[in-house]
Amino acid sequence: MDGLPQFPLILAGFVLLTGIALVLAWQAVMTGHRERLLLERINEALERRALDQHREMLRDLHEGLERQTDRVGEHARADRELLQNGLTAASVQLSRSIETLTRSVEGQLQTLSGQVNTRLDEGLRKTHDTFTGVMTRLAAIDEAQKKIEALTSSVVSLQEILGDKRTRGAFGEVQLEALVRNALPPNAFIFQATLPNGSRADCLLDLPPPTGKVAIDAKFPLENYNRMFDSALAQADRKAAQAAFRADVRRHIDTIADKYILPGVTADGAVMFLPAEAVFAELHASHSGIIAYSQARRVWIVSPTTLMAVLNTARAVLKDMETRRQVHVIQEELGRLAKDFGRFDERMSALARHIGQANKDVEEVHISSRKISAHFQRIESVRLDETEGLSAASTLEEPDTE
Repeated sequence: MDGLPQFPLILAGFVLLTGIALVLAWQAVMTGHRERLLLERINEALERRALDQHREMLRDLHEGLERQTDRVGEHARADRELLQNGLTAASVQLSRSIETLTRSVEGQLQTLSGQVNTRLDEGLRKTHDTFTGVMTRLAAIDEAQKKIEALTSSVVSLQEILGDKRTRGAFGEVQLEALVRNALPPNAFIFQATLPNGSRADCLLDLPPPTGKVAIDAKFPLENYNRMFDSALAQADRKAAQAAFRADVRRHIDTIADKYILPGVTADGAVMFLPAEAVFAELHASHSGIIAYSQARRVWIVSPTTLMAVLNTARAVLKDMETRRQVHVIQEELGRLAKDFGRFDERMSALARHIGQANKDVEEVHISSRKISAHFQRIESVRLDETEGLSAASTLEEPDTE
């Protein structure tokens, strides 16, 4: 389980991300609150400062007015009224300026408050989106971790199965049985067939002569094959594993040749089934001497892919043999079909004669119909001529009444 994401670490990361999001949201809220308080304080300071300046200005003007009143007489009274009017106008202008400044500060304060609220909402929304994304990713990571754990357990189970010789043999036999059952009819093979010498073959194919019975035995030399590619071993150990692998395959070839090739009982060759394509490819790529030795002993090494090709060829041979066996049946059926077709031809000829006679009768009836129609037309024309002659005669015999 090295390298797999651990759930406590994922939970700690999730808690840390949530805390950071909450701190950022709290800082945004506090920043907006501080800015609002600062603007309110600025507004109050500006108002106090404007009022203080107004009071000082009034005080200075009043003192100056009193001093001017003392120095001058009636003429100063007019100046005082003028100054008082100017003071009133200045006070009104100052009040308007203060009101304008207050409205401006309030507008800026509202704008700033709206911006703070907007940013706060955006921050909260981003925090929520981040939180949702983190939860989704955590769920996906948790699901992936479950799948990886299940796959790891499956791989460990497969390694345990392939680590035992008996289970490896059973694995090869099951795969061989599945391939043979999918490719050949049930009467063309026997599993765990016992030969006259007492040997029991994993599968015995029953093919037509001259091939005869072909034995197939499953072998799975996996231990030394795995040691050949173990990077933890030294070069000398890997070479020793290669030699041991070749010895294992040679021993399997000798066993199959001695047990499953029986003159007069089986075919002059047998098949060794390797349920792993990688082992088959390694033999043909790097151990050509073993392949030559198996051919010399008339033991044909096949993998699941090449075995399917062999079984398809056997199925074609069986189909051709069955077709030859059924040739007489096909000939009999063709003879019956020929007789039926002869009767069909006779009946078709009779039907054609009847159709020809009916067509001739229809033509004759049609001729008679045309003659009758011509007679009726002549009769009608004669009646019409007689009617016209009688009408003309009655017109000539009428007297003149004028």
